[in-house]
Amino acid sequence: MKKMLIAGFTAAIMGFGALNLAAAGNAATDSSPISGQIMVKFRDAGAAPGVLRKHGLSEGPSIGSTGAHLIKVPPGKESQLIGALGRSPAVEYAEPDELVTAATADEYFPRQYALQNDGQSFTNTKGDIFVAGGTKDADVDAVEAWNVTTGSGIKVAVLDSGVASDNPDIASKVVARANFSSSATKTGDPIAEDYYGHGTHVAGIVAATHNTTGVAGVCPGCTILAGKVLNDSGVSSTSGIANGINWAVSNGAKVINMSIGQRTSSRTLETAVKNAWNAGVVIVAAAGNGGNQSKIYPGAYANVIAVAATDNTDAKASFSTYGASWVDVAAPGVNVYSTFPNHTFVLGTQNNRSQGYDVGNGTSMSSPIVAATAALAWSSQPGATNTSVRAKVESTADKISGTGTYWAYGRVNAYNAVR
Repeated sequence: MKKMLIAGFTAAIMGFGALNLAAAGNAATDSSPISGQIMVKFRDAGAAPGVLRKHGLSEGPSIGSTGAHLIKVPPGKESQLIGALGRSPAVEYAEPDELVTAATADEYFPRQYALQNDGQSFTNTKGDIFVAGGTKDADVDAVEAWNVTTGSGIKVAVLDSGVASDNPDIASKVVARANFSSSATKTGDPIAEDYYGHGTHVAGIVAATHNTTGVAGVCPGCTILAGKVLNDSGVSSTSGIANGINWAVSNGAKVINMSIGQRTSSRTLETAVKNAWNAGVVIVAAAGNGGNQSKIYPGAYANVIAVAATDNTDAKASFSTYGASWVDVAAPGVNVYSTFPNHTFVLGTQNNRSQGYDVGNGTSMSSPIVAATAALAWSSQPGATNTSVRAKVESTADKISGTGTYWAYGRVNAYNAVR
């Protein structure tokens, strides 16, 4: 069965906990727990100190609103202690804290076929030629949607690698910043500065300023909550993601985008997602770039809209993870043009991306298109709820080829979602 009725859904993906992505864009099949720490939730908080002392452990900080705590353990003893604690009647669950990595596969308005196809091609600063055209109806009708609403007043949380402060096309849209990653803020830098590049690209897809320079965001009236959960190497943890979700909810996010993911399910992460959904937030996540049907979390959770990637002909991207049993919708994810930092960043040095603006590939790019569409839907529906917004985004998606097989509802259509 589909994971939820059409009346309620959200999604996320780009930095998955438990997913060890050796290279951005292709997820490994093995779990990758973080050394020296585990996550534990007690049935009775009062029993926690005694239970932990029996194993030579001390209490640790809470993880958002999940009820779980991050417990430091001797490196190499993670599995042993998870098993031992899990057998205690005072413990609801004990689980590993997994590594999280970005799920991107790789590079001005005429170049943004995802928003409006015009049949043109373009050459970037390195001389690479990209086709921005394709099938005209393969775009999400963003231009038409803007005649109805631009999403003014809607906050979208981008839980990612931060947002660059030196690209004015997106930095001006950031209204709050927080760092939940293992990378410390550098002296003189704002919190959640982006040295990986992924978060800046994702945020630009959501809300880049409409002006005479740069690119156009799908939701130009939206503002961004920049939660840095991926460190400067593009890696995070389940606990960091959960803390980021809690922060986003506390700061008024209507939509949370997570272009992140992990291969194994986590009760802590699932609880954070459920709490956000119960607080009235729409959650969107990437489905992953494995080219198979393997589930990725948080995208595969029932309260998340999981997003696959399509190209400029409305075909499934070759790299996109798929499966109508858990992937909800699709959106363009091939050669999506957006913002990048104007300083040196990892994806630039690794993948030859240009500073300022360039293309990116992956369901990481598809997810923010859907998140921005949900934000537009929020602003166009009097009395909207996360349930009604999710239903609107899903039910108005274009039923392109692959619907019912690769994804449940179709490729999103922003204009349909707002009218």
